[in-house]
Amino acid sequence: MLVLSRKPGQSILIGDNIEVQIIEIQGDQIRIGISAPRDISIVRKELIDEVKLTNREAVVDSSRISLEDLRKALKK
Repeated sequence: MLVLSRKPGQSILIGDNIEVQIIEIQGDQIRIGISAPRDISIVRKELIDEVKLTNREAVVDSSRISLEDLRKALKK
């Protein structure tokens, strides 16, 4: 992992077309701006982690349904 120190107004470049700019620092929070092409997805990691956990829980819950219960539910 590369660790850099930056001040507000400074940026880092990732490749040729992604720029991460430090907008503001207040206490233990940092506001950043990201400029990237539209075809590059930018998502907060905690949201992806939450979706993965929800999906795992759904799989576990669905494995508790008996085949007979599933058959009845599908008939409805």
